[in-house]
Amino acid sequence: MKKRALISVSDKTGVVEFARDLKDLGFEIISTGGTSKVLAENGIDVIGISEITSFPECLDGRVKTLHPNIYAGILAVRDNKEHMAQIESLNVETIDVVAINLYPFKETILKENVSFEEAIENIDIGGPSMIRASAKNWQDVAVIVDPTDYIKVIEELKAGSIKRETKLDLAIKVFEYTSAYDTLICNYLQKFRGNENAFPEKFTVTYEKVQDLRYGENGHQQASFYKEVGHFKNTLAYAKQLNGKELSFNNINDANATLDIIKEFGYDKPVAVAVKHANPCGVGIGETLIEAYTKCYEADPISIFGGIVALNREVDEQTALELSKIFLEIIIAPSFSKEAMDILTKKPNLRLLELKDLATPNANILDFKKVAGGLLVQNLDTQLYAEEDLEVVTKRKPTEEEMEQLIFAWKVVKHVKSNGIALVKNNATTGIGPGQTNRITALELAVHYAKDNAKGSVMGSDAFFPFDDCVRFAGKAGITAIIQPGGSIRDEDSIKACDELGIAMVFTKIRHFKH
Repeated sequence: MKKRALISVSDKTGVVEFARDLKDLGFEIISTGGTSKVLAENGIDVIGISEITSFPECLDGRVKTLHPNIYAGILAVRDNKEHMAQIESLNVETIDVVAINLYPFKETILKENVSFEEAIENIDIGGPSMIRASAKNWQDVAVIVDPTDYIKVIEELKAGSIKRETKLDLAIKVFEYTSAYDTLICNYLQKFRGNENAFPEKFTVTYEKVQDLRYGENGHQQASFYKEVGHFKNTLAYAKQLNGKELSFNNINDANATLDIIKEFGYDKPVAVAVKHANPCGVGIGETLIEAYTKCYEADPISIFGGIVALNREVDEQTALELSKIFLEIIIAPSFSKEAMDILTKKPNLRLLELKDLATPNANILDFKKVAGGLLVQNLDTQLYAEEDLEVVTKRKPTEEEMEQLIFAWKVVKHVKSNGIALVKNNATTGIGPGQTNRITALELAVHYAKDNAKGSVMGSDAFFPFDDCVRFAGKAGITAIIQPGGSIRDEDSIKACDELGIAMVFTKIRHFKH
């Protein structure tokens, strides 16, 4: 029986060498269009697809492989006597190796200003059908969608035959490939149609592996890091690592939290953010980067140890010298000067991540929370507040300086695990109270961290006050102004307490729970 391979690939990497090796092993090569041309130009004899189907390619190549002479040759079960008798009576030859990768739909939609028509033309029809058919009949057909698998297939053929487990692995890769391909198409069409389909009845997503991780959240858990397909150059998945050992699960999670915070501040002034266990432990704004980092560090010099720092300016020599004085897991910045690299790379384990657009806000990103047996999906919380919703509810209005600091506190507390409190003074956090089961304890913790700096600070709370206890504790600590969502049925109690104590309070009418 003749040995035949069908090769039709968009990605031509290694295909000439692969086809030549198959020819040397006695295979006939069937091919289509551009692949056929490339192989012929490299001296490899090819049987055109129309010679097999006895039907010309048509409709600008939309129809060429969709024919029984192809699918019967792929799907015939070799151990099934009836199958083999039928294809013999139909003069159909079996196809033993299928090497296909699909029209570049992902690459097409990622191009700037691509037209809808061009995207549609890059939806492959025959390719997915052929590789799915081949994967269904995996025990008889080796199907290759990834050029990196060519070498293994050839090595096993040279050794005698392709192993059964290899064929199964290749078949599994097909269904990973086609499911991701179809998901990209579906998601693209949903976005083209409009936002009303953001949460469809059948929710599918596709991500591409960035790297395997040494372990997960704890040492006994396995983990990998995947990136979302799309225009997300301002996210961690696109950061370039310049130094240090590989990232861990917790590194990535905490680094993402750091980036979320720095995006609130943009590029207007130098900003430094420090995060520990996915909570901010220090945020500072300065006229220079070193001033911003110094404020960030001094906000909580204990918690920052072993943390992650993000900065929205190129790291210069002076800032690098200060950063190098303590143990940090990661430093993220748009760039590092040569002098800064010379200083920081003296620490071989310190991870340096370069991300040009790190402070650019996120857009059109969904937020997932996995629960046992299910998935929660929501829009990412990219709002801060609506200007028209800000309302001063106390007799005393905040000063211009207090209002500036209140907005700072609001940007920070948005990213503090609930119940969360953030204290701010002089463009720096003074105390942060994260993740408590009641709000008064969160405030007590923030004041504990702030110590004497609590006096004169302003306070941000991620949700409303159900009682006036937080206001009264804030007054004792010397806090001068408060920003919070409002909306409690007992708001008047807190407003009255503020008025008694001379504290200004602003309602945002939007909450920022973070769980």
